Amino acid sequence: MTDTSAEHFLDLVSGRRGHFLLESGHHSALWLDLDPLFAEPRRITPFVSELAKLIEPHGVWAVCGPMRGGAFLAQLVAHDLNVEFCFTDGVMPADSSGLYRAHYVLPAGFVSRVKGKRIAIVDDVMSAGSALRGTFNELESHGAEVVVAGALLVLGEVGATYFMERHVAVEAAARDRY
Repeated sequence: MTDTSAEHFLDLVSGRRGHFLLESGHHSALWLDLDPLFAEPRRITPFVSELAKLIEPHGVWAVCGPMRGGAFLAQLVAHDLNVEFCFTDGVMPADSSGLYRAHYVLPAGFVSRVKGKRIAIVDDVMSAGSALRGTFNELESHGAEVVVAGALLVLGEVGATYFMERHVAVEAAARDRY
């Protein structure tokens, strides 16, 4: 049996403790260095496979992720599911105060492709879910139906609750209360 526990996932990434301001505007005592996570895809294969297995019953046409981390995961999950892939790119407004201020943009080439389609959105880790919220809003603005939000690791409840309140399923290869 393959280990897809939160502890095993955290062993794969570097973490630091301190005080950190996240993109969402929330503060955290934990910072995970996720950039090298996809440098050796075989290390995360069990997590990707588990997430793809959980997303499959939702019958998605494509998997979409925010460019930093989520897009790499989206491409791997889309490959496992034999569905299309797309991504959003984050833009931080000049006024960077408040919560959930980042805006995510779907490249023009994908806009007509997602209209009316069932989409899964994914990110490497979801805590408050800022990047996935932005991706969700952008896809919905172009007529896509986001049916599931997923992550390799879900930390806490803030992001998951946001999607569940919008009747979007939340799937995770691993979860940690944090």
